[in-house]
Amino acid sequence: YLSSPQVIGECHRSQIEEDVVAEYKLMMGSRDTEVFLEFCLHTILYQQSTPSGVACAGLSVAQSDRVTGKQILTNEALLKRKLGIMTLIDGMELKAEAVYPIYLAACVDSQEAVAKRGEELLKKKGSAADLDNPILIKLLFSLFNGTAVNENISSKARVVPAHSALKARIMLVFCRSITAANSFPLTLQCIFGCIYGTGTTSRLKQLGMEFAFWVFKHARIDQLKVMGPLILTGIIKSLDGYTSLEADAVSRDAKGFAFQAIGLLSQRLPELFREKIDMAIRLFDALKSEPQFLQPVIQEATISLASAYKGTTTSVLQDVEKLLLSNSQEHLSEVRFCAVRWATSLFDSQHPPSRFLCMVAASDPRLDIREISIEGLFPAEGRSSSSQKPDIKYPKVLDMLDYIVKQNPGILVSSETRQQKLLFPSKTYVAMIKFLFKCLEEELEQNNLKLLELQQPVGNMCLLLEHALAVEGSVELHAEASRALVVMGSHFPKIVESRYASKLSWLRQLLGHVDLDTRESVARLLGTASSALPVSASFSIISELSSSVSGTNKSRFEMQHGALCAIGYVAADCLSRTPKIDEAAIQSTIKTLVDVVNSESPALASTAAQALGHMGLRASLPLLMGDSGPVAILIVLREKLTKLLAGDDTKAIQKIVISLGHLCFRDSSLSHLNIALEIIFGLCRSKVEDVLFSAGEALAFLWGSVPVTADVILRTNFGSLSTTSNFLTDGSSSLLKVSSKEKESDEDDHPVVRGIITRKIFDELLYSNRKEERCAGTVWLLSLTMYCGCHPSIQRLLPEIQEAFSHLLGEQNELTQELASQGMSIVYELGDDSMKKNLVNSLVSTLTGSGKRKRAVKLAEDTEVFQEGTIGESPGGGKLSTYKELCSLATEMGQPDLIYKFMDLANYQASLNSKRGAAFGFSRIAKHAGDVLQPHLRSLIPRLVRYQYDPDKNVQDAMAHIWKSLVADSKQTIDEHLDLIIDDLLIQCGSRLWRSRESSCLALTDIIQGRKFQHIGKHLKRIWIAAFRAMDDIKETVRSSGDKLCRAVSSLTVRLCDVSVSDKIEAVQAMEAVLPLLLSDGIMSKVDSIRKASITVVMKLAKGAGFAIRPHLSDLVTCMLESLSSLEDQGLNYVERHAENIGIQTEKLENLRISIAKGSPMWETLEFCIAVVDKESLDLLIPRLAQLVRSGVGLNTRVGVATFITLLVQRINREIGPFAKMLLKLLFPAVLHEKSGAAKRAFASSCAMVLKYSTTSQAQKLVEETAALHVGDRNAQVSCAILLKSYASLAGDVVSGYQAIVLPVAFIERFEDDKHVSNMFEELWEKTTSGDRVTLQLYLGEIVSIIEESISSSSWTSKRKAAHALSKLAEILGESLSSYHQNLLNALLKEIPGRLWEGKDSLLLALASVCSACHEAISSNDPSRPAAVLSVVTAACAKKDKKFREAALSALEQVIKAFSRPEFYNMVFPLLYDLSNSGDLKEDGGDPTEAEESKDNPVPLDKILDCITTSVHIAPVNDILQHRQQLMNVLLYSMSPKFPWTVKISAFLSVKKLCSLLNKATEKEDPLHDIVSKFTLEVCLSVSPKIVDCMKTHKIAQVHIAASECLLRVIELQQRFQPVPSKDMEFKEELVHLYEIEKNDQAKSLMKRCIAALETLQSDPMGAETHNKAHRRSFFNSNPNNRVHSSALPSKIALLRSHRQNPRRRNFPSAENMYTKKRDEKGGRRNAKGGGEAEAAAAAATTVKEFNELDWDIKKIRKDIEFLGSPFMTWKERKDLENKKVVSLGGKPPKKQRLPLSVARAVMKNQKKREEKMLIENPLLARLSGRNTKQTVDRRKPEDSVLRSSEGNFRNGVLDVKNLLRSAPSSDTDHMKPPPSEGWQKKGGKNKKNHGKNKGRGVFSHGVKCNVWLSTEQRGIQVI
Repeated sequence: YLSSPQVIGECHRSQIEEDVVAEYKLMMGSRDTEVFLEFCLHTILYQQSTPSGVACAGLSVAQSDRVTGKQILTNEALLKRKLGIMTLIDGMELKAEAVYPIYLAACVDSQEAVAKRGEELLKKKGSAADLDNPILIKLLFSLFNGTAVNENISSKARVVPAHSALKARIMLVFCRSITAANSFPLTLQCIFGCIYGTGTTSRLKQLGMEFAFWVFKHARIDQLKVMGPLILTGIIKSLDGYTSLEADAVSRDAKGFAFQAIGLLSQRLPELFREKIDMAIRLFDALKSEPQFLQPVIQEATISLASAYKGTTTSVLQDVEKLLLSNSQEHLSEVRFCAVRWATSLFDSQHPPSRFLCMVAASDPRLDIREISIEGLFPAEGRSSSSQKPDIKYPKVLDMLDYIVKQNPGILVSSETRQQKLLFPSKTYVAMIKFLFKCLEEELEQNNLKLLELQQPVGNMCLLLEHALAVEGSVELHAEASRALVVMGSHFPKIVESRYASKLSWLRQLLGHVDLDTRESVARLLGTASSALPVSASFSIISELSSSVSGTNKSRFEMQHGALCAIGYVAADCLSRTPKIDEAAIQSTIKTLVDVVNSESPALASTAAQALGHMGLRASLPLLMGDSGPVAILIVLREKLTKLLAGDDTKAIQKIVISLGHLCFRDSSLSHLNIALEIIFGLCRSKVEDVLFSAGEALAFLWGSVPVTADVILRTNFGSLSTTSNFLTDGSSSLLKVSSKEKESDEDDHPVVRGIITRKIFDELLYSNRKEERCAGTVWLLSLTMYCGCHPSIQRLLPEIQEAFSHLLGEQNELTQELASQGMSIVYELGDDSMKKNLVNSLVSTLTGSGKRKRAVKLAEDTEVFQEGTIGESPGGGKLSTYKELCSLATEMGQPDLIYKFMDLANYQASLNSKRGAAFGFSRIAKHAGDVLQPHLRSLIPRLVRYQYDPDKNVQDAMAHIWKSLVADSKQTIDEHLDLIIDDLLIQCGSRLWRSRESSCLALTDIIQGRKFQHIGKHLKRIWIAAFRAMDDIKETVRSSGDKLCRAVSSLTVRLCDVSVSDKIEAVQAMEAVLPLLLSDGIMSKVDSIRKASITVVMKLAKGAGFAIRPHLSDLVTCMLESLSSLEDQGLNYVERHAENIGIQTEKLENLRISIAKGSPMWETLEFCIAVVDKESLDLLIPRLAQLVRSGVGLNTRVGVATFITLLVQRINREIGPFAKMLLKLLFPAVLHEKSGAAKRAFASSCAMVLKYSTTSQAQKLVEETAALHVGDRNAQVSCAILLKSYASLAGDVVSGYQAIVLPVAFIERFEDDKHVSNMFEELWEKTTSGDRVTLQLYLGEIVSIIEESISSSSWTSKRKAAHALSKLAEILGESLSSYHQNLLNALLKEIPGRLWEGKDSLLLALASVCSACHEAISSNDPSRPAAVLSVVTAACAKKDKKFREAALSALEQVIKAFSRPEFYNMVFPLLYDLSNSGDLKEDGGDPTEAEESKDNPVPLDKILDCITTSVHIAPVNDILQHRQQLMNVLLYSMSPKFPWTVKISAFLSVKKLCSLLNKATEKEDPLHDIVSKFTLEVCLSVSPKIVDCMKTHKIAQVHIAASECLLRVIELQQRFQPVPSKDMEFKEELVHLYEIEKNDQAKSLMKRCIAALETLQSDPMGAETHNKAHRRSFFNSNPNNRVHSSALPSKIALLRSHRQNPRRRNFPSAENMYTKKRDEKGGRRNAKGGGEAEAAAAAATTVKEFNELDWDIKKIRKDIEFLGSPFMTWKERKDLENKKVVSLGGKPPKKQRLPLSVARAVMKNQKKREEKMLIENPLLARLSGRNTKQTVDRRKPEDSVLRSSEGNFRNGVLDVKNLLRSAPSSDTDHMKPPPSEGWQKKGGKNKKNHGKNKGRGVFSHGVKCNVWLSTEQRGIQVI
């Protein structure tokens, strides 16, 4: 086969036979396969253009010779062979690795068809190839590298490397193969071949670099150590070799891969780069010099290279530091980015130079650089989890500060004016300050700082901060630096106090800073610095500051704000010192602040109040001395503060509220405290959370025992307790000690206040009917518990606090709920063991829903029961949230009990909220509860699992917190309690609450994934039921969760039932549990989603279950087959029922339905079922299939069961034998009774398939029964055809023994009238026979027998069908039918006489066919039989039925022609003449009834003429002469115009046949010669004009050809006699005209011959022949235009032409003769003058007489002139003129096409423009058409009304007579000469020369000239 082009060639370019593939597959698994594939690869690699003796790329010389062999392969042969190879190996289904090189080579073939086919196969099969196959990779390397460099191989065996295109393809494979990356040294050879090889391309260089990158990434480290240095050297050399000219995309990619390879190699082999920084310098330089598109790649490589220098020597690191510092200030952002990235990744956080570089980069304009610099300085800030505190070590603050000073010594220069320039950018300063203080905090925590050693560093730090506070700095920098100074003051108070005590003026400059935080920090620093001053100096500062905020000359707002802040801090410091400041100074300060509170804006008033609070932290403020005596401060400020608290300034309100707490912190006056409480309690309805928290903080200060001291508040950057609430839980021990000391000192300071606060919160706020008050109470109770939890009074209130928080867990307000849960966790931490246990029990009962009833809340009208929008709106569009609105709705609806349902709904919502709130608290408690929760886990875990999937996201989060805190190992916990969880979830899937149903489904979805059968098997069926129930839920979200559960359980079920991944026993058990449920409840469900899911699962089960599905096979197959119809879209069924009404073919629609069904999952499941059927399962399956055959309903089901039986028999083969008889009894009637064609074919196929394995007796009986169906009705015939076709296709071996039964039936039924039936039998015949003649001869007896039976049958259809079959049989076999002619003739002659029936004409045609085929046998057997046959046929011709009579005439023609007996003429012609004379031939007389019948059934005259033609052919001349008159009448009558052209064709044939007969008769010497001659002349003279008339009447080329042939035959016949006078041949001119307008070349040629023959025929004896030759030559060689114009001449003008053509009239003194004479004189011809003048005059007189006798009607003349003007007309005008001529000749007028006005308007406009342009360009046409080119009508001039009777030029009516002054003419006849040849003057015209087209002149085609004079009154014509 390898060398057979029939196999690997053109026969199999697109497809290959299965038997050929099967033979090739025989060698699979042997060495032959490798040899064959090697030859195929060599063939694909071979290229025809390679010279002989030279190896192709990828081949050796020997391999090339092996491919070509001894033949020379052409391109076409090579293409066929390559395509054949690929088709063959595709059909062999070889491993993808084996054929991959072939497809790869084909993809780059030079022939497009091969490359396209290779691409297709590579995409189709290549994806499955293992690219890490060592054999494949080795073969590809050999293709790539070749063996040319190996000296040990002979020259003919050396393999040349592949061409560049194939190399590129191979490199793409290598770049995806790990094996290729580890194939040293082939890898190295390949890379260097791509980069430096001969003939390499830029594409190969790119791929070489890409492969190098791949090798560096995937090569083993041992091979990489060997290859790495070599490849790196090559890459560096390649990079050095690139030039800027290589700017194409491929070169850019190659360069990019080179840099990527370097970066990757540095990570895998860092030791190659570690010793030197040359590569780092190269990459940084490349970043600066390379184009923009390469910078991202180089940047990535540079970043990767940084890791290579970790752990290198100190000297190298120092070089790196210098490199980074130099590149950190480059203008390119990529360079700066890499420098910072190296600094952060290469050095640790304790390295000062790298941290300084990060500080500098913090002010970079690029965001990414700033981000990585901040990450390098503060790594912890990027961590998301605060629980995992990173172990980050910072450098020592002294080292870092020294390095900064070293880099910029200007920091040590001090300034008092803040006008110095910034030494660093502001953002650099900010980062620097933050990092330095991080270093400071770390050292403070480690207590590594010694105070004595910090004098100088602290000073330097302060200098740095002072520089940062320069005016140029940003607001952010100033705020950060001022806060840093405060921190320095808190840690090093003595140093800072002493330093800034002397810089008060510098600090006071900053009090007016624009930034609020900066002013407050500077004010704190000023208070700290004032500690180092005497009290008097401090008071003086206070006085100066007070003067700036009081009086008339007030400073700007910032200055006032800063001064107020400073007053508070300085005054508080003064109150804490001993000796204290005097009373007058305190009163002055307090009065100033009180005045500011009462008079200023909220911002300044709140600041002044804050200053008073700061003073109150140090000591109890004295009473304010007023005019009426001492007054408490709050009494003075009460009204103002109340007004301020009612404002909108939240920050001011917070400051004021906190200041109240500070103010009363050390105050013991009850009235003072009551006023403060009253003001604070007035905020209980505030909705601002920050205000509530500030009020809670104030209450904590009033309660006492807060965890902060006055020093913390006044000397640090302390904000408030609410912002630093972690002081209690995570505070240091020192703070706790302070808290305890405070507790001891003021335990009994405010007992009354505590009672007031307690009653207010517990009795009023927490159980208020307003949610705002409940929220405020919660916030304040939590604040007291959090800030004052260590106070004994709080300890005693813990049970009440726990109960209150438990109650608040069900609040709708999320803030209230979260704070309550947080409060419970705080209570748990503060309480004792019994309290902790009670709290846990309470939370568990709340979560499980068994908690006790909470304290009721009294409802008021405005109590909000639901949040707004929760339950919609009222019918009127109002809100439904408060209790009053709900009651109103219930009353309006007439259902008062509806309010209880609302309340129940509200309680349910509250229970959900309680669970969520309890979850928040529980998550905190669970960390500390420990063993207390263990007894409750069994009830908690199932609910916690479900609550984690609650629809409410808040509940999910809360329960997730509990779960994380409660469960250490989530997976283990669920596994231990799996049964409990699943049982609870399955119960809740049926809950009445949609939340429970939805969350249970989602929880089940997550839990069952990945479970084994032993864990989930007992719950599997219940899970499916729960999934189906959820998928049919009323709520959409539950349905969605049900879909998710269904998908999860589907995946689980499929895995459990798959025998390849599960235990076989478990798979069977899982199948038994699930499959019956899916078949009964799933597929049969009314819910679409359930049905679809069930079908999908069943399909997957059938696919993977294997033998486990066999016990359920019968049920599954039955269900799937029934589902094909039951689950079909009902719309298709409806459309099929109404298909005929909407114009859709039912057959196509059925096929569409079946194709859709076969593409459904049900059918795919059936295919899987067929694959697992075995012999044992047939006993249950076959009876179910038989039942479906009997009672199955639906097209898809019936087709499906038939197709399933077919596929099943194909699968089990002979094992169907025991069931064959039963199935055949069912399937054969199913074919007959089935109405659908598709179902018939399906059952027929299954029947044929079962027939293949049935017994001989069963097969014979079935075939005979099937063949007998052809005599039945249409359904039986269709069934017969379908069955026989199926037998032939599927059971050909069985049916081949019964061909004698099948083939005769197939032949007869081919001629069935029903085209559908006949086409099916035609297909059967063509498929089962090799040749018609051989088959018919072989089974002729059986066929004839059936034909005889059919002809003799009583069925007209059978007779007609048999007649057609007999006609075909006679046509094919001919004389071979003679042995049966007797019986056939008898049967036909017996059936033809008698009554007519539809289709009886076929018997006549059959009779004619038999006579034509067996005429010799018929004549020899019985000489009288032809006459009998003729009599039967002629009798049939007399019938009145049109179709039958036409068939009879056709049969008569064939019979006459077959027997060819001369006596038939006299027998037939009278009948034919009577038939032709029976109708329209009779002009008058006759019976009206007969005329009517003739009109209804016209005589087929063309058929009669055909019969006459045939009879004339066989008739003797005597008989022709005997009926010559009747024959002429028929022929002439048939040429009349009323008959169609087909009749004329037949008449022409008859005339030709008659002429042939007469021609033969005239050649013989016969006594009848004279009679024949006379008859011949009569035929010629009478027929010729008729023929020409027919040519004029019919504009059909076929008619013209036949008529011309006939006319030529007639003229040739007439030439045998004397010439005919011209008056008898008047049609010559018409023939000439027809010739000139004829378009068909063949007809024109014949007409030319006719005209030539007529010229000869009309010539006189004296020189006629010579004249005719010359005339013909001059006529046919004339100008074509002249010929056309001559043909268009009217009759009267043509008369003039006849005078010129007649030699006897040449001397007539006409203008034509004179013009001709003049022309002859110009041509050099001279005519003798004198002599013959008398004769000329006589001739002229005669001619003038004839001329004057003509009818000169002016209308006719004008009509003639219209014809003359046709050469000057437009195309449209000429078309109209031709249409008029056609109408005048009797033709049909053309149909007028009317356009819509919208379309015609544009056409008319354009036409009008064209006409105007034409009128301007062609004045003569304007004159002839009478149009005026001007749009406006000019006034007529007098001279225009004068007839211009002479020729000349007129100007303003005056004749220009210059031409009259010329010399007189030279002869007497000059006055008769035409005008000069230079031109002819017309109206408004110019002189034009005649260039052969006669434009602008009145010259006709033969020299006739007309002068036309035009005036505005009339037009005239004069012929000269």
